[in-house]
Parts: sequence; structure tokens; C-alpha cells
Amino acid sequence: MKAPLTRLLLLLAGLFALVPPAFAHHPFAAEFDKDKPIHVIGTVSKVDWTNPHASVTVDTKDSADHVTTWVFELGGPNALKRRGWKQESMKNGDQITVDGWQARDGSHRGNANKIVLANGKTLNAASSFFEKPSKTGSASN
Repeated sequence: MKAPLTRLLLLLAGLFALVPPAFAHHPFAAEFDKDKPIHVIGTVSKVDWTNPHASVTVDTKDSADHVTTWVFELGGPNALKRRGWKQESMKNGDQITVDGWQARDGSHRGNANKIVLANGKTLNAASSFFEKPSKTGSASN
């Protein structure tokens, strides 16, 4: 009788060990503000192709040559590949333009909507932002 109970407890413990990563994923609104659009032009200093979100780190310079580092969350690697990305799409030293939304806490983090490469190619960043279509009322006479 002990062996089946022990196996069941081990199985349940194993299943519960898998649950926290599923809850660790966050909705867009938990970290980013749709009312804070940002437009950043800079140089890629790091590209990270990891799950659940890839990321790109971009260094910008102001008129006094002060460097500000931004980290942008992208979609997951598979979502990016489905949108035409390759791991070589961006590399360190590339000049890019990022349009997206800033973090709620005002830090230099953002959720990228699109990235424009130096050659003019626009890449969909597979953002986690989703806005429900607005309801349109009936036409008035």
C-alpha cells in the first residue's frame, strides 16, 4: 500500500514543480503602459533569444554624448520566427529604431511593437500588447 501512495505523491510533487513557470508569465498591462508610447533610435548592444520573451538592449546618446541603455521585450523566439525574423536579423553594433511602449515604472524598459533596421526593413516585434477593437455604435441619421 505504501508504494502506490509514494508514487502518487512523487507524481503530484513533479506536476506542482511545473506550475510556477506557467504563472510567472505576465500580461502586457502588468508591466507596460499603452499610454506611454516611445520611439527610440540607437545601437544594439545585446540580443537575447530566450523564452518566454526575446529581448534587445539598445544604447542611445543624447546631444551631450550621455548614453542611456534601453531594454526592450520582444515576443518569444518562435513568434518572431513566424514573423520572418532570423537570429541574425539584428546584431551588436546595428543601428535600429524601436517603437513600443514604456514600462509602467518609468524605467528605461519597454515592450517593442516594431523595429526598423538601418536598411529600412521593418520587423514586427510580436508584442504582447493587444487592444480590443473599439465597439462602433450604430450610425446616426
